[in-house]
Amino acid sequence: MEALADFFLDDLSVAQLLLILVAGIWAGAINTVVGSGTLVTFPVLVAMGVPPVSATVSNAMGLIAGNFTGAWGYRREIRQVKSVLVKLIPASVLGGVIGAVLLITLPEEVFSRVAPILIVVSLGFVIAQPKLSAWVRARAAAREKGAGGADASAKDAGSADVGSADVGTPKSGKPSMPTVGLALMLLVFAAGIYGGYFVAAQGILLMGILGIFLMANIQQANGVKNLLVAVVNLTAAISYMFVDYVLRDAGERVILWEIVVVIAVGSTLGGLVGAWVGRRLSPLVLRLIIVTLGLVALFVMLRNLFLGG
Repeated sequence: MEALADFFLDDLSVAQLLLILVAGIWAGAINTVVGSGTLVTFPVLVAMGVPPVSATVSNAMGLIAGNFTGAWGYRREIRQVKSVLVKLIPASVLGGVIGAVLLITLPEEVFSRVAPILIVVSLGFVIAQPKLSAWVRARAAAREKGAGGADASAKDAGSADVGSADVGTPKSGKPSMPTVGLALMLLVFAAGIYGGYFVAAQGILLMGILGIFLMANIQQANGVKNLLVAVVNLTAAISYMFVDYVLRDAGERVILWEIVVVIAVGSTLGGLVGAWVGRRLSPLVLRLIIVTLGLVALFVMLRNLFLGG
């Protein structure tokens, strides 16, 4: 901890702290409306010379506030499908614990070698996000069309509960709830491991999973996604703190609390204005900047890995 504190005090200027704050605001907003906000903050920290594991841990902990702010903004959609959370939240928690323990207990050299690969995977999700979203929307539209046909048949047959097939948007009576199959639970569990270990782009990954396997509309899926990302990051943070302060010596701790606080303040503000930003900024511009920053992080990590610089 002393070594990391010395690094922070000696190497980060006020201007750099302000840059981290702005990155946190940006990441909080992007996480709410798009996902992959970590690919804004993580490259900034790595470019400043923060050790990769410390950057990942501190960044994930700082983004928790923004994750929950975003989930709060989708509370109505989440309530509409609350029954699925009974199975999906435990899967996310378990996966998040495993991913966090892997990150914080494996040698930093392992993460330094794996992180560039994960950055490439994350950037792939960001680049493919438009097609992935279109696929998810098409599936949702097909389900709603099918539900509409079922409603029409029910009406012709004199059924009283004609809207029950339209998940979350009932025309009368109580909405039907989507079910959670084994495949969905396993994939959410795997996404939790990924999120606990690396964090970046887990929201986009979850949107793809939920859009395909959860019988809900896209807004409900986005609400569930925001809550699961918040749960994974909170679970990982608790694991980070346990390992750092119970299993590690003081000189080996990786959490940089100053960075956690700065990013937390920024992500909270970003989460609050996420919808406003999302309506006014081009998704293409956001995606290009995310990819650019991700490539910067990839370059810095590969340089450090192969040149030791």
